[in-house]
Amino acid sequence: MTVAGKGYRLVAMQDLGKLLVVVGLLAALVGAWLWSGKGLGWLGRLPGDISYQSGDTRFYFPVTTCILVSITLSAIAWILRR
Repeated sequence: MTVAGKGYRLVAMQDLGKLLVVVGLLAALVGAWLWSGKGLGWLGRLPGDISYQSGDTRFYFPVTTCILVSITLSAIAWILRR
């Protein structure tokens, strides 16, 4: 492999590192925004989400929300692969 090829590989890795940092910061910002309660208030309270409370025991499983998030992330991944 030539020196130019190695240089290209180094630049590509640096670009990948920068991309991962930006994506991580965006994910942290979105997470903090949702955690603050100002985010999507309906997310996690959709019809089909299971919620059970009896005395001091509470069980909650957001089935519909998980399916919606899965479909959205799958669509984004499909678009990025094209």
